[in-house]
Amino acid sequence: MEFFVKKGSVVRHIWGKSDTVLFIFAGASAEFALNKAVDWLYFTGKLPADPLGRLFSTVEYARRIVFSENEKALRAIDQIAAIHTAVEAARGAKIPDWAYRDVLFMLIDYSIRSFEVLERKLSESEKEEVFDTFYRVGDRMGLVGLPESFKAWLVMRDEHLRDNTEKSRFTVDLYKQYRKHLGAIRYLLLEQAQVLVVPERINQLLGLGNIEWLNPVISLYKLCRKLNLDNALKAAILPKEYQKQIKALDIPG
Repeated sequence: MEFFVKKGSVVRHIWGKSDTVLFIFAGASAEFALNKAVDWLYFTGKLPADPLGRLFSTVEYARRIVFSENEKALRAIDQIAAIHTAVEAARGAKIPDWAYRDVLFMLIDYSIRSFEVLERKLSESEKEEVFDTFYRVGDRMGLVGLPESFKAWLVMRDEHLRDNTEKSRFTVDLYKQYRKHLGAIRYLLLEQAQVLVVPERINQLLGLGNIEWLNPVISLYKLCRKLNLDNALKAAILPKEYQKQIKALDIPG
């Protein structure tokens, strides 16, 4: 059986651990709020009504692709493309090509950054694996202007961060929704996770600062993971309505 991402790949290792996926979620939630195309996510009303659920659905699609056999993964990618086509038809406009690329770039970047915060530094070849996985997703979707290599992606990533992000009324509103849906303590944890994984440009626009008191918490969490106490810790700090979904994110490579 041929899988979209081969067994043993570091990409499966990254996306097969709920804690890593949660950090990917944290980084993406920050950058989504700043993207100049965030109005598209407001168009259907789903994002402000349920920002956690909307972002989890994006992460869930990516995870499903990573762990599916090739044909199922391709069908999932085609489904994503069809959903966006329907939204474009409803609004009578086209989502910019750069906005599609931005989402792929987030998945590449936060996959790498989150794993390196929680686990270890990735080799250049492992980073290439991450890039290749999401490049193939974008290629299947028919996206234009994709970088052809990880090195080219690094250059384009910086360009996209500079050109396609800004703090807007959508940013302010979305962060209000994060706080409303998470509560004060979990919201503070979200911000700290963002400090640890977002690029400097995103940090500056959001004014997150550089106070990283979550670092010792991560060290404690790693110890809990060795003692098989991590599930109890996650259950204590995560919203109850998402705990079942989060637990399902743990998949052997």
